[in-house]
Amino acid sequence: MSRVLVVDDDSGMLLSLRGLLASHGQEAVIAKSGQEALDHLDGVDAVITDFAMPGMDGVQLVRAIHERDDSLPVIVLTAHGSERVAVQAMKGGAYDYVTKPFDGEEFLLVVSRALEARTLRVQNRRLTAEKVLGQSIVGDGPAMRRLLETVSRVAPKDITVLIRGETGTGKELIASLIHAQSQRASRPLVRFNCAAIPAELADAELFGHTRGAFTGAVQARRGFFAEANGGTLVLDEIGELPMPLQPKLLRTLQQGEIQPVGAGRVERVDVRVVASTHHDLAEDVRASRFREDLYYRLAVLEVVVPPLREHREDIPALTAEFARRHAARFGIQDVRLRPELIDSLQRLDWPGNVRQLENAVARIVALSTSREIGLEALTAASAAPATDADAEAPPEGTISLREQLEAVERSLIRRTMAAVGGNQSEAARRLGVSRGSLIERLKKYGPMT
Repeated sequence: MSRVLVVDDDSGMLLSLRGLLASHGQEAVIAKSGQEALDHLDGVDAVITDFAMPGMDGVQLVRAIHERDDSLPVIVLTAHGSERVAVQAMKGGAYDYVTKPFDGEEFLLVVSRALEARTLRVQNRRLTAEKVLGQSIVGDGPAMRRLLETVSRVAPKDITVLIRGETGTGKELIASLIHAQSQRASRPLVRFNCAAIPAELADAELFGHTRGAFTGAVQARRGFFAEANGGTLVLDEIGELPMPLQPKLLRTLQQGEIQPVGAGRVERVDVRVVASTHHDLAEDVRASRFREDLYYRLAVLEVVVPPLREHREDIPALTAEFARRHAARFGIQDVRLRPELIDSLQRLDWPGNVRQLENAVARIVALSTSREIGLEALTAASAAPATDADAEAPPEGTISLREQLEAVERSLIRRTMAAVGGNQSEAARRLGVSRGSLIERLKKYGPMT
C-alpha cells in the first residue's frame, strides 16, 4: 500500500482526499500546514498539497521538499485560473498540478503516475548502487523501503552520518551504500573497526605515525584517515572507541586535521566519516562512557537499520538470495527452498538478524543432499553443532520445530558461556549477537548450569 501525504488547512478537503485515496487502495497521512508536512515526510511515497495555506504556501513547501528529497513527487492543488502559480510550482520541483474543482478519476490518475515515477526513481537509484557495490540489495517491505529512501536522501549530503542498529542487521552494507550514492563514490572507501584494535595502537592506526614514534615503529605509516583522503572513512563500532582518542577524533571532525603519532605538525585531510554502532550512544553519554560533544558531532544525520524481526516480509527474498549465492559458492545448481521451509524461517526471531539468517541458509545449502530443500534440512542444519550429550533435544517428532531449535540454541549459549567463564560481552561476540539479545535469551532460558 502506498502512503500519500496530504497537506491542506481545510479539514473538509483533507477528509475528502483521504476517502478518495482510500478508495484507490492508498493510505493518506494528514498535515494541516507546510511546516507540519515537513515533519511527516519519512515513509511517504508522494505529497499532495494545496497552494493557498497560511504561513508556508504550496510553492514554498515544494521547494523545501525538493531540497530534502528530489525523488519525492509533489502534486499541487490550485484554484481555477491560477496557471501562473502552477508554473511556479513546476519550476520549484513539483511533479504536476491539479486545478480545483477536479474530477476524482483524473485526480487519481495523476496520483498513480506520480507514484509510478517515484517507484522508477527509487529502482534506478538502487540499480545504480548495486552496480557500484557489485551485489544485490534485497528488501522491498515498508521498513526497508523507508531505510533505502532515507539513505538516498542522506548519501548526497557531504556530512557525517551515524548508523545505528543491532548486530547483524547490515550496517556495513548501508555504510557502503551511502558511499556508493555520494559525490565521493569514485574515491576510496576505507573501514576501521574501533573494537578490533587495542587502545594503545588505535591512535597510530587511525592517524598514522612517524618513524621511531614508539618501540617497533621502524618506518612511518599513513593512518586510516590519510588512506581515506578524498573519500569516505567508515568507523565501525564507534561506541568502542577508547575515551582518550575521542577528543582527537572530535578535533579531526571539526577542523579536518590529523596529527600522526610522533609528528610535530598537523596535516589537512578531506574525509567524510560514516560511523556505525549497536550501542545506544545517548545512554553511553549519560553514563559518561562516550563524549557528548563527539556524539552530537557524529549524529549530524542518523540512519537506523531495523532488526530483521521488524521486516519479516523480506525473509523470503533474503533467503532466496542467500541460497542462490551460497549454492554458487558450493558449486550446486538449481537449488530450491520449499515454501514450508521458508515459512518456518519467516516465523523465527533471528536475534542475530540478517547475518544469522545468512549463516543458517549457508548451512542448509551446504548440508543438503537434494536440490529441493524442505524442513528436514532446517532441523539437520540447526542440530549439527549440538553433537555432545547435553544437546537437550528430545527425540525427533515429540516437539515442534521451534522447540527443537530453541533447545539447540539454549545448548549453544550454555556451552559458549561456559567457555568464556560467564563473560556476556565475549559470549555475545562469539555468538554473533548483541549483548542485549544475549541477555534476553539468558532471561528466557534461565540459569546456564
